[in-house]
Amino acid sequence: QVQLVESGGGSVQAGGSLNLSCAVSGYTSSPACMGWFRQVPGNEREEVARIRSDAATRYADSVRGRFTISRDKAKNTLYLQMNSLKPEDTAMYYCTSGSYWWCRWDYWGQGTQVTVSS
Repeated sequence: QVQLVESGGGSVQAGGSLNLSCAVSGYTSSPACMGWFRQVPGNEREEVARIRSDAATRYADSVRGRFTISRDKAKNTLYLQMNSLKPEDTAMYYCTSGSYWWCRWDYWGQGTQVTVSS
């Protein structure tokens, strides 16, 4: 049974940094894709960043240059380093894992809250 468990969320002032982690278990081999999404109540869940098994990454325009996604396959852990945080980054952040080169998202974590105050 695949499980994704996020950690590292919290409250920070604008301009600050947070590093989210996602511990992955239950896979017999590393998933093809992993990613981070975020959601604000009343809005759709939006993709923040993704990373494929070949290390290719993609970022939302709103976070490019400020956030960095990475994965440690040996530790089965996904990370999201968030710098220069803005109040509009406030959301619940979800870790996800998926299949295929185009990333079909299969599993989701429970989320970790990030709150950025001005």
